[in-house]
Amino acid sequence: MDSDQGLPLPQRYWAIAVVALGVTLAVLDGAIANVALPTIARNLHASPADSIWVVNAYQLTITMSLLPLASLGDRIGYWRVYLAGLALFTVSSFACALSGSLAELTIARVIQGFGAAGLMSVNTALIRHIYPHKQLGRGVSINATVVAISSVIGPTVASGVLAIAPWPWLFAINVPIGIAAVSIGLRALPRNPGHRQPYDYVSALMNAVFFGLAIVAVDGLGHGEHRPFVIGEFFVAAIVCYFLVRRQSKQSAPLLPVDLLRIPVFALSIGTSVCSFCAQMLTFVSLPFLLQNGFGMSQVETGFLMTPWPLVIVFVAPLAGVLADRYSAGILGGIGLAILTVGLILLATVGAHPTAFDIAWRMAVCGLGFGLFQTPNNRQIIGSAPRHRSGGASGMLGTARLTGQTLSAALVALIFGLAPQRGPFIAIGVAAAFSAAAAVVSMLRMAGKRSVEAA
Repeated sequence: MDSDQGLPLPQRYWAIAVVALGVTLAVLDGAIANVALPTIARNLHASPADSIWVVNAYQLTITMSLLPLASLGDRIGYWRVYLAGLALFTVSSFACALSGSLAELTIARVIQGFGAAGLMSVNTALIRHIYPHKQLGRGVSINATVVAISSVIGPTVASGVLAIAPWPWLFAINVPIGIAAVSIGLRALPRNPGHRQPYDYVSALMNAVFFGLAIVAVDGLGHGEHRPFVIGEFFVAAIVCYFLVRRQSKQSAPLLPVDLLRIPVFALSIGTSVCSFCAQMLTFVSLPFLLQNGFGMSQVETGFLMTPWPLVIVFVAPLAGVLADRYSAGILGGIGLAILTVGLILLATVGAHPTAFDIAWRMAVCGLGFGLFQTPNNRQIIGSAPRHRSGGASGMLGTARLTGQTLSAALVALIFGLAPQRGPFIAIGVAAAFSAAAAVVSMLRMAGKRSVEAA
């Protein structure tokens, strides 16, 4: 098979279905755990503060292991890492369902996080081999659509399951889906050989230490941890990062993709991604406080009004995928982020007594802008890297998203601490500033030399 021509039909459909199933499981599991957390805490006789580790253990493990697993995919084949991650995710979901204590559930969630990282680290690299080069944007748009749909239905699925069954079934339902996806994937996923260079275990450990400490420090900054501890964590993380970059700069296929960050359009696209996800998470974390505490809306109304953003992405992403195969990601991303900025400014200036419609259409505008930006930007990230470094590009894509979300969540906590009354409005205003910065960075890609996407 010519890897630049993608998979033949109908194998292509089966392969993208496996990728979509895996991504759905990983995204859904993050969403449903948030909704079920109070129920899990009561059932396992855990305090709310301790139960947060059910969520944090999963997210932290993913962030720490994304780049090491992406690098492993470059070496041994993306399909191997993806299927191993899917199998581990399935087995650990069963372990989550059988957990009888918070400690057991947290350990199972750590293992599940490694499985989810295997899925997320190489999913876009696999799409590059599943679809022909001229249709890459369409393949990436399917991934964005699946993520958006999973985000929309996650709370609904969790509420539906909890209405008829105890919380372990939230994890148990992953098992048959995972088994089916692994079975199909063994036959359908594309086989890239990998470059078989020795794996750098020391760099993998350094990467985990750096991201782990950095995330804990950022989280501590937002939640009022003692300043000397936060400074110490940042200091150690900076030292580890320095030696990690020095070590990686001497390698031809580094785990931390410093070689790809030397490509201007790749670096600008990553910067755009970080800023845009900062804007998204600042809004998603602060808006429920604004709707419930500021405007007196119920939890049901809040959930309804949060839906237009991801729901619009479901419809915009396929169109953006078609456009991304024809037009520059710089201009498409710039237009999309400009629309997002306008939507966020409209949200931040909505007034003291808005109707549900006033909020809903502004959220839809934000979704339109974000959906128009996301697919072209992701296509640019994966397409501007050499084909044999698709894993590194895929890992950086996920790392950029998680970095933006982590930074912004801590920033919301900091803003709320400094300005508790106007905090949500300020946070959404800061989100608009991040979106505007992302739009400028996106347009800078037009000034640079157009990247040559290696075969």
